[in-house]
Amino acid sequence: MSTPALRAILWDVDGTLAETERDGHLPAFNLAFESAGWPWRWDTARYGELLDITGGRERILHDLMTQPMAPSARADREALALRLHQQKNSIYAQRMKSHPIPLRPGILELLTESRDRQIIQGITTTTSRNNVEALLIAHLGTQWPTWFEIILCGEDVTAKKPDPEVYEQAAAHLLKLGITRDQILAIEDSPNGVKAACSARLPVILTRSTYFLNASGAGTCAHGGSFRERSSWTSGRTTEKTTGFKPSTQPDHIDLDALIQWHAAHWA
Repeated sequence: MSTPALRAILWDVDGTLAETERDGHLPAFNLAFESAGWPWRWDTARYGELLDITGGRERILHDLMTQPMAPSARADREALALRLHQQKNSIYAQRMKSHPIPLRPGILELLTESRDRQIIQGITTTTSRNNVEALLIAHLGTQWPTWFEIILCGEDVTAKKPDPEVYEQAAAHLLKLGITRDQILAIEDSPNGVKAACSARLPVILTRSTYFLNASGAGTCAHGGSFRERSSWTSGRTTEKTTGFKPSTQPDHIDLDALIQWHAAHWA
């Protein structure tokens, strides 16, 4: 049986495309709390804990359970969480316009190379669509949606990662284009994202972000840090660093050919 060809890449957003959790969402949450007159603030450690819960509104709702000044009735807490999350998203978008968060090293190159070589790309995230738009307008311009065949965000699913729903939806759409699951590669930065992709029976690579530097690479095609540093990457099929690459001919960064090789090795 021949090895399936890579035909589609599905991108997570927060932490994967940019360090938006640390540099964008966390300060926006705290500014939203402040502007609404609430005394609580999240430090970097607390926010790291809350990242186990996917979805900004869900994180606020979870944290409200620990805040003595929060409303006691669940309905009131849910309403408050919704208001705070909407305010946070507005602040995030405003800050992104004035001080755009850079894409992680190597991301723009991979997006561009994949587009130029006619690899179909999609967004599969559980963050809000407005947040995705704020980030990608800053880097790809107002025509950013044309880069992607699929754009699935938090509003498009009933269950967020680690639930596989966002990937199931993406795979179903791609199947209509004649692309099967074994021709898709997901790119994630977190354990919840990896679990979601694996549960949808999709090969996945893990590019660890600031909050997930120690995340396990188990179950991935490959795992590493920056796409600009090939030496940080390990194939999921071996404990040796970037096995199969030829240092004399391969670039020192992760390019599309590396993704194609890892995807093929997954099915070998």
